[in-house]
This record gives sequence, structure tokens and C-alpha cells, in this order.
Amino acid sequence: MPTHHAKYRPSHPVPIRDRTWPDRRIEQAPRWASVDLRDGNQALRAPMSVAQKQQLWALLVDIGVKEIEVGFPSASQPDYDFVRWLVEERQIPEDVTIQVLVQARADLIERTFAALDGVHQAIVHVYNSTSPVQREWVFSADRERIKAIAVQGAEWVRAEAAKYPGTDWTFQYSPESFSQTEPDYAVEVCNAVVDVWQPTPERPCILNLPATVESASPNVFADQVEWFCRHIDRRDSVIVSLHTHNDRGGAAAAAELGLLAGADRIEGTLLGNGERTGNCDLVTLAMNLYSQGVDPRLDLSDPDRIIATVEECTGIACHPRHPWIGELVYTAFSGSHQDAINKSLHHQRAVHNRDLPWQVAYLPIDPQDLGRSYEAVIRVNSQSGKGGIAFVLERDYGLQLPRWAQLELAPVVQRASEEQGGIIDSASIRGLFEALFIQDQAPHRLGGYRISRNGHDQIEATIVSVGREVQEQRIQGEGEGVIAAFADAWSRTFGQTIDVRDYREHAIGAGTDAEAAAYVQLAIDGQPVAGVAIDRDTVSASLKAVLSALNRSAGMAKNVRMQQVA
Repeated sequence: MPTHHAKYRPSHPVPIRDRTWPDRRIEQAPRWASVDLRDGNQALRAPMSVAQKQQLWALLVDIGVKEIEVGFPSASQPDYDFVRWLVEERQIPEDVTIQVLVQARADLIERTFAALDGVHQAIVHVYNSTSPVQREWVFSADRERIKAIAVQGAEWVRAEAAKYPGTDWTFQYSPESFSQTEPDYAVEVCNAVVDVWQPTPERPCILNLPATVESASPNVFADQVEWFCRHIDRRDSVIVSLHTHNDRGGAAAAAELGLLAGADRIEGTLLGNGERTGNCDLVTLAMNLYSQGVDPRLDLSDPDRIIATVEECTGIACHPRHPWIGELVYTAFSGSHQDAINKSLHHQRAVHNRDLPWQVAYLPIDPQDLGRSYEAVIRVNSQSGKGGIAFVLERDYGLQLPRWAQLELAPVVQRASEEQGGIIDSASIRGLFEALFIQDQAPHRLGGYRISRNGHDQIEATIVSVGREVQEQRIQGEGEGVIAAFADAWSRTFGQTIDVRDYREHAIGAGTDAEAAAYVQLAIDGQPVAGVAIDRDTVSASLKAVLSALNRSAGMAKNVRMQQVA
């Protein structure tokens, strides 16, 4: 790539040394203004149909956006017709204000107001470009001429509005390419427009500051906004609005820092659609505020509907890792991440009734706040570890695997995932778990048992051996506990030395459908082997778990002999 030092230059610093925005906090949501139906629409390969605009309009209203830019009615017949549909079909709720965009030209302004005839309230947004490259290379005009265009446009807007006294008008002006305009000149032009409109605190105007092309880092834009807010006249009668673009990937960050710098209002789009690389993503910024305890005043609890509607209307797919609402945003495949999430969720649930904040590793917010269940938080693939596997089995089946069982199961699941190439579902994981640990039917199974207690537990059990012939054998033993007594009975009958290294059990479910899961780790003739069983009877589950371990041990010994013969 070319690196000649003269081709690209760093942005000019803003003349502000006592900036205050770095020490501020955002404590309330801004005024949100959607430009999906205008800036978002003009960025599409195929502009939205009327039906698609109506669908997106309904979504914006439902989630609580109160100011919606609906188009450029003076420049497009479909936009003009859509505005007329909104007005004539009474589609605009009383608490929603539509906004339309128009250049500072008399004929376009006249047609814009005609499109709005009969509307209860509306924002008329007029603009002209103010940056040096636009002034000198595009319009061949000096500062005074560009300012005169802005003033003339403001006068035309005011005069045309007077012809429609039944509408509550709000005037908005944008010095287009504000982020590349000299700060003092941007203020000069905006002050001239304010002088025409004469806003008051009761009837303010909107001054919208666009980063038409994002040409500097977000902190530079914040400096520009703070400098503007300090020097604009009638600050108490002006709503400072921001319209950031994403050329450098910082649209949401620039908007957020711009709020710290004094802005009151944010223009953007759902999921960030817009010209070139897009606009500020309203969902991302709103969720940024929400994650800091600030009410965003937007209902984002159904992100799947937002994604589906935007995708259908724009033809642009939402990335699965899109901030906050992408399909995989709250999904972990990494074993270490899964383990941390699992442990944190257990802790969070344990303290749920206490007045403590949300604190879960890798999950900055509770996915349930966005309508996402915990079922998608941890998914297992070849990168997953024992913690993720244990989480899935407990979440979906109530199985609480001891660590030693997790360690033995993990490589089995990993191999299966690698073989099938991708995510392995919980049903398959359970199948692998049962095939590995639950072997309580062959070559031996429990036919029945009787327990008596006289200081020590004494057991008499029937063992059914399955081979060429089915044989029953009664074994007897005693010990401190049922499992110890059963191990003693087995050792007396079959001559194997059995030591119980670990035993766990827990209930699965509740009421009449409850089951018991038993996990045992034995040393059989010195060799460690584990077994698991699930049964409605707790004692049966524990005895079958021991049998599973014994049967597994027999199978392992057989495999060793076959390998030796081979």
C-alpha cells in the first residue's frame, strides 16, 4: 500500500484544552431519531418497497422511537407517496414525530411542505455542505456564500411553515460534513441559522452535527461537539443532535462520546445500515447505555423480530456476532470460557434474591433481558472442554457430573465433534455419556436385592450374568453402607478387590417423575474405573452404578486381551 507521507494527513486538533467530557457519565438516554427510512433506504442496492417501508415503520413505532425520518419527499415520488400515506391514513401516533429531509432550495422546500400537509407535527430538516473541500472543490464558493445558502434555506423553511399554521413545526439544520468543517465556521453558520429561526426554550430548534465522513477518532469528534456546545448561541433553545457514520468503525463510540460532550439527540439506524459503511447503530448504543444501568427508553426485548424485520426490508444479513443481539453473541465454544460462565451462573443464581448486580464472566448482561434463553449460552464443538459439556448436561437433563466423569467424557465428545465437523447437540452428548458410563445390563445386571441393618449394612443381591447362558447368582456381603456391602459381596464371590474412591448422587426432577442419578469411581484390582446409573430407586441407582463400573472393567480387560492376541 502507498505510504507516502503527503497523501494522507492526520486530522486537525480542536482548539480545546480544558475538555470536560472524559470525566462525565451518561445518566439518561438521548432523544432517539431513526433515519432507517431515509439514510438507510438510500444506501440499499434495491430501495424498499412501500410494503417494506410500512413494515419497518411499524417496528420503529413499536420499539418506542419517537422521531423518525421518513424520507426525502421532494426528491422521490415513492418517498412523497409514503409521507402522504402516513398522513392521510393516520398512521402516526400522537407521541411520534416524523422528520423529512430537504436541500436548501426553494422549490424543494415548497414540495416538502406540500407532502406534509395535514400532519399534526413534523420536523423539517434542511442542510447544506460546509467543509472546505465541499466549499472550494464542489461548489466553488467562499465562506460567506455557503453561509448565505444556509441562511436563505432557513428563511424559506420559516416562510413556508407559516402557510401551514395547523401543524406544530420543528426546524432542523445540518452543516453537512460538520466533522470536516472548521469548528469556528460551523458555529458561525449555525448561529446565522439560529438568528433566522429565533428559537426559545419552549420551542427549540435542532442543530444536527453530522460526521458525514468519519475522518478522525471518536475522541476528536467529542472535542468538536464540546467546542460547538460551548460556543453556539442560545444553547438553552437548541437541541444538539449527532449523526455519525462508520467509515472508521467508530460510529457508535463517536455518538456515545458525543453525548458525554453535551449532545442531546442521536440519529442512527437499527443495526447500523446506512451509506458507505453505515450509520450509528441505535441498538448497539442503546444497549451500551442499558449495560451501564441507564434506561434506553427503547424496547429491545425481542431482538429476533428486529433482526428479521431489518433483514427482510433491507436485504442485508445481520452478522451472527453483531454487538449485543447477534445469534452467537452470548454463545461460548471455548472450554475456559464455558467453565467460567458455568461457575459464574451458579454463583449468580445462588445470590439471585440478594440486591447484588449482575456479575457473570463473559456475559456483560443477562441474555434473558433480550429474550435469549440460557440454552444458547454454551454450545459444544471440538474447541469445548469439560466445563461446557457438564453445563449442557446439567442444563438440559439435570445431570451433575463429578469432575472425574467430566474429564473422561470430554475427549469422547471432542472426537465425535471433530468427526461430524461442528456443533454437537445436547442429545448426542447425552448419548455419548450413557454409552460410556451406563453399562449396568451386561455382562452382569442386578436381579434384585435385600438389605438388613445390624450395626453394619448387610446385603443379599441377585446377579444375573448374561453370556451364552443366562445365569443367576446370589451374593452376600456387609459393610458401612450399601455400596461397601455390595462391594464386599462381589469381592467374596468373584475374588476381585474393590475400593470405593468416590460416590455422588443427586435427584433429577421432582415429584412422582423424580429419578436418582448415581456416580461411582472404583479401584478394581488397583485399576480406576467409573460407572453411572439412573433409576427411580436411589439404592438401585447406586448398586447399578457399581455394576456399570464392574461391567466396564470387564470390557476393558477383554479389549486388552484381544489386543495382546492380535
